[in-house]
Parts: sequence; C-alpha cells; structure tokens
Amino acid sequence: MTAPGPPLVVVPAYRPDAALPALVRDLAALGLPDVLVVDDGSGPAFAAVFDALALRGVDVLRHGSNRGKGAALRTAFAHALERDPGRDVVTADADGQHTPAGVRAVADRLAAGDADVVVGERDLAGPGVPLRSRVGNALSGAAFRTATGLPVRDTQTGLRGFRADALTWLTGVSGDRYEYELRVLLEASARGAVVASVPIETVYVDHNASSHFRPVRDSLTVTAPLLAFAASGLLAFGVDAAALLALQSVTGSLALAVVGARVLSAVVNFGVNRAVVFGRATTRATGRAAPVRESAARYAALALLLLAASYGMLDALHGTLGVPLLVAKVLTDAALFLASWTVQRQVVFPPPGPRPAPPAAPAAPDRAGTARPSPRRA
Repeated sequence: MTAPGPPLVVVPAYRPDAALPALVRDLAALGLPDVLVVDDGSGPAFAAVFDALALRGVDVLRHGSNRGKGAALRTAFAHALERDPGRDVVTADADGQHTPAGVRAVADRLAAGDADVVVGERDLAGPGVPLRSRVGNALSGAAFRTATGLPVRDTQTGLRGFRADALTWLTGVSGDRYEYELRVLLEASARGAVVASVPIETVYVDHNASSHFRPVRDSLTVTAPLLAFAASGLLAFGVDAAALLALQSVTGSLALAVVGARVLSAVVNFGVNRAVVFGRATTRATGRAAPVRESAARYAALALLLLAASYGMLDALHGTLGVPLLVAKVLTDAALFLASWTVQRQVVFPPPGPRPAPPAAPAAPDRAGTARPSPRRA
C-alpha cells in the first residue's frame, strides 16, 4: 500500500538555470511542497541558486564534484530512506523538460496504489522533438520491451514515481550516470515489480539545449547493459537452433537433438550471463560473489524446467501439428524467453543486497574552505 500524503520530489541538478527554481515554486502550488535537490558538483558559479533554494526551505544535498545523475539519485534515495522511511518518491529533471503538471500526474498515479513504479511517458513522435531523441528512445524502448515484456515506451524519461519500499533496492542499482535509469527499469522487471505509465507533456526548449545528455556517448552507455541482456539470449538461441538441426539430422531423434542442443546452448548462456550480462553472481544476503557451483545448480534447475517445456511445445508444434522444426523452434523459444530471463535475474543471478548508505547530507565547502551543512527545513 502506498504511503499517505504527497510524495517527496527528488531533483538531481547539474549547473541548473532558472527552470529549477520555477519548478520548485510551481510544485508547491500544486500540493507538492517537499522537494529534495541534489547539487551534483555544479561548482561555485551555481552556488547562489542552491543557497536560495535552501533558504526557501528546500532540502539541498551537495556533491563536491560531478558524479553523474545515477550517483545523485542514489544519494537522494539513501537520504530519503534514512530521514523519511515509508514515503513515496517522485523524480524529476531540473532542465525544464518536466512540467509541474506532469510531476503531479505521476504522483497521482502512484497514489492509486496499484503500481510499484510509475513512468512519465512522453510522446516523442510529436512536433519539436529532436530526431536524435526520437530514434534513440525508439530503439531503446523496442529493445527493452523485447527483453523484459514490460510495456514501457519511454525508457529514458527521468520523471518517475517509486513506492517507498522500492528505495532499498534503488540504492543498490549500479551505474553512476544515465545508464542508472535504464538499469532501474531492468531491476524492476527482474523483481516482478508492477510498472505503469502515465502520459506527460513533451517539452523540448531550444532543441533540449539545456540538457547535459550527450547523445552518442550517453546513448551507448544507457543501451549497453540492455544490448548485452538481449544479445546473450540471441547467442544462445543461435547455438541451440544450429545444434538442434545438426543433431536431429545425425541422430534422427527429436528427443536427443533437443537435449544435446539445450545442454550446449546452456553452457554458453550460463558463462556469458555470469561473466558479462549480470556480472554479479552474488547472494542477496551478503552482496558477495556466489560460488560458481551455487549459480550453476540454480541454472541447471531452470534449464531442466525449460527443457521439459521446450520439448513439450516442440513435440506439439512439430510432431502433432506438423509445423516445420525451425519455425516451431522460433515460436517455442519466443514463448520461453521472458520466463527464462526473469528467473535468471531473480534467482540464478540475484541482485546484491543494498549498499551501505552514503552520508545523509554531504557537507559543502564554502569559499574559505570550511565545511557548512546545507540549510534544512525545521
């Protein structure tokens, strides 16, 4: 059940302009007065902006140097978890892309209580949207939906709502920059979280000139884990399909061909997933690397279940209905793909336990070099 009262609005900011104070002011007018801003190393030239916000009662946390949006969000989540546990959180960007009405819409959808994560979904097909944003988000969204099955079209939006009980695992998601936000959605999928979307206004001022998102470099960073997530499955499918056809041709037995192909592809898939895709064969309790034997045993149990399901479906499609073997193979693996990935991320290669929380309010050095905490609301 969602926490009562309005959520805390978290805004990571790097070298903000006038859009940030305007957002904070307008959010208060819409019944969202509690805002937590993270100054992600903007530097002395922008200190006055954050000081003015703090004097108005806004909580301001400061990074001494620019650490990235993901690091800023984790700092905010850890602070919220420590200072106000049980409270829902909505995240918004500081560059004017998210309107107060959009933030309010996400907050209201979260308050309905039937979703763990709410995504503010932009219409990137509308006028005024830069081509780079349309293409990048379309490709990222298509790959994400294929890999997870979640109906999320806008994977790069920073306007999101999270139920209070998600904050613990949010602090454990890796990635310091823009890739963090995609990994959050992947983690939500792995944990079986209910993800909902709500349409929001699409705002691009001066072709998004105020954004610090670097189209080529950051797009590659964002999509790299997702591409690895999907590519491993495609590699295993290729190995499995080729071995299936070859073994059936040699043995004439569908059962032997299915078993042999599955064993070979499973070995390849396990190695790639453990070393590359998840890169974290860890135990939830300790956050340390799980022994290969432990991960392999869980993977083997999953492989046996998938083997039985695969053989049953192939026998029905190919043996009973007469569907060509390769076509039956594609249909079977497509049906089992999402189930396999979900179980691997949750059980075989589970996410580590939460990281130790960073200091709640990092001190900001003044010009004389002494430390001064950010002013806080009484």
